[in-house]
Amino acid sequence: MKLQLALDEKRLVDALLFTEKVAEYVDIIEIGTPFVIDEGMRAVREFKKYFPEKEILADLKIMDGGFYESELAFDAGADYITVLGVTDILTAKGCIKAAEKYGKQVVVDMICVQDLPKRIHEMEAINAHVLAVHTGADQQAAGRKPIEDLKVMVEHAKTVKISVAGGINSKTIDLYVALKPDIVIVGSAIGNAANPVEEAKLIKQAIMK
Repeated sequence: MKLQLALDEKRLVDALLFTEKVAEYVDIIEIGTPFVIDEGMRAVREFKKYFPEKEILADLKIMDGGFYESELAFDAGADYITVLGVTDILTAKGCIKAAEKYGKQVVVDMICVQDLPKRIHEMEAINAHVLAVHTGADQQAAGRKPIEDLKVMVEHAKTVKISVAGGINSKTIDLYVALKPDIVIVGSAIGNAANPVEEAKLIKQAIMK
């Protein structure tokens, strides 16, 4: 089980300095969507340069132009890109084609997918690498949590890896670890913690139990 650090709101230099503090507890560094919008592929290149031993995910949330947009990130050094599960299957196939060209991986972000079992089956059929349970910030503000969707994902996914994101922290991590996802994604719980290093350490320890 891997810990993915989601970086969304920090500027590039601040994000690099922050990540250096918690890097020993992190397996995957996510260049979050707001970060990608702000800095583009420069952020991917810089993180790959300064953290070559870490896997880098570019959270592009691709909705069209699957092959081309994926290739932009893979060229920059990303190990994973994200495509939205609600997009056309042809777009997802384009992303997977690019990933196969580079020996990288595609994460299908299942945010707002209405029929999870159906889409899980469809994405496994085209050999998606990872399916991500994702309760977005706006949904979290309305009180939604990813744990129920994760249970559905674990029940129906047969071959694909599973990641989960959505307000997870050191107090709730055990609930998610019990369902054995392959990747746990944590953003604000570490980024906004009074002691980010301690929070990252506690989450990593729970994952490694």
